[in-house]
Amino acid sequence: MNAKNWALLCILSLIWAGAFLFAKVAVSEIQPLMLAFLRVASAAAVLHIALYMTGHRFNWSLSAMVPFLVMGLLNNAVPFSLLFWGQTQIAAGLAAILNATTPIFAFLIAGVWQKQEAIALHRFLGVFAGFAGVALILSSGFSDLESSPVWAQIACLGAAVSYGLAAAYAKRFKGTPPIVSATGQLTGSTVLLLVPAIVFAGSWSPITTSAVAWANVIALGVVATAAAYLIYFRLLAQAGATNAALVTLLIPANTVLFGYLLLGEKLVAVQIAGFTCLLLGLLLLDGRVLRLPAIQKRKV
Repeated sequence: MNAKNWALLCILSLIWAGAFLFAKVAVSEIQPLMLAFLRVASAAAVLHIALYMTGHRFNWSLSAMVPFLVMGLLNNAVPFSLLFWGQTQIAAGLAAILNATTPIFAFLIAGVWQKQEAIALHRFLGVFAGFAGVALILSSGFSDLESSPVWAQIACLGAAVSYGLAAAYAKRFKGTPPIVSATGQLTGSTVLLLVPAIVFAGSWSPITTSAVAWANVIALGVVATAAAYLIYFRLLAQAGATNAALVTLLIPANTVLFGYLLLGEKLVAVQIAGFTCLLLGLLLLDGRVLRLPAIQKRKV
């Protein structure tokens, strides 16, 4: 991790933290499924342009599209819809914290269930600490059903489970250029969300939607999805998956800070305690903190 990669990591964490704020503002005027569709459709359009400009060609055949449809369902359509639905009732910062459980579910699915990853004691301790943090966060919903209903928090956890399934499924795209897999899954999710978005749009009209809401939709699709994917895949190539995963630790804190400064959102004490437990769990799951003493000894 050189200075350039640290800068990319920080930029990416700020963009993805901002995504929760963009969604919070936009979902106040746009139905969650429609917002999810607008996000993936705009991002797919931008990435298809980028794909063409970089000399890649997209395979539209049914056999090539099926894996992208599955990935688009797990990594975009389901989690985006659940997060936006949850954010109709809970703060952006709380949604980001709950979404930060993604590495825990990814480990349980890929490591424990599918045995794709190594299993170690520190990882199980990380899962335990993470779920303890989630339990604390959810407990706040029982005492404050108006501002943080439990169902909305569970919806955000459902998004994290879907991301975990997507991480396991993504192994089959190992030989595919990152920009192609990103474009493919966003195209797949656009196709999947088109009909549900129209059916459940209700009385929503693009004409009566405010300019502020549209600005946040564009920010969600173009900046927080298309541009963010390009940054993320570049970081993956230059710094590796383990270092790129550090973005998970930065997003919730940035979102909470942005939510407080820009939207006036606040977390109650038990949610802060839960976030602390979850952060500890993510650090244990990551494992690199435990290796620091050994690294320092070798340097001495």
